[in-house]
Amino acid sequence: MESKLSNPAPLGLLGFGMTTILLNIHNAGFFPLNVAILAMGIFYGGLAQVIAGILEYRKGNTFGMTAFISYGMFWLTLVFILIAPQMGLPEVWAAPPAFLGWYLFLWGLFTFFMVFPTLKKNRVMAFVFISLTVLFSLLAIGHWVPGDAGKIFIRIGGWEGIVCGLSAVYLAAAEILNESCGRLVLPVFPLENKECNK
Repeated sequence: MESKLSNPAPLGLLGFGMTTILLNIHNAGFFPLNVAILAMGIFYGGLAQVIAGILEYRKGNTFGMTAFISYGMFWLTLVFILIAPQMGLPEVWAAPPAFLGWYLFLWGLFTFFMVFPTLKKNRVMAFVFISLTVLFSLLAIGHWVPGDAGKIFIRIGGWEGIVCGLSAVYLAAAEILNESCGRLVLPVFPLENKECNK
């Protein structure tokens, strides 16, 4: 008898979405960086997404595996970058803002590449990845541009990141509710190409 595998995508989406919202509440200027953000980055944005990616591998979903493990590692590396200067490491290890901009740019480039498969899945997932590409771009520019002008880009990115995170939470809620109820509760606006709807 073949056992049915559960869908790990909501776990990964919630880990990504909730952590993204929390960090971008900070980027939007509401609160300073604190341990709540760092803890979410390690355990939910980081480890939970990696677990979701491993489960996607088990299901044969290359896109889900790549996305969740990559963004899980993004959160783990970001937290390490933020806390490394507090760990007594040599000051030369600290990432200057301009170089952190390149770090964010590379993640934006990766996300832009990942947008294209989502265009054949559903519109909500496409929105998550397109808005995430915009978020990484705004934050990269914010770290490249010095002074108050850079802070404006980061502040705008914070608001945009909250929207991005909320869209991921919505997609997770839709997948859980639609599957649990056996009917459409929250629409995700699927696209027609069945080959890419895995």
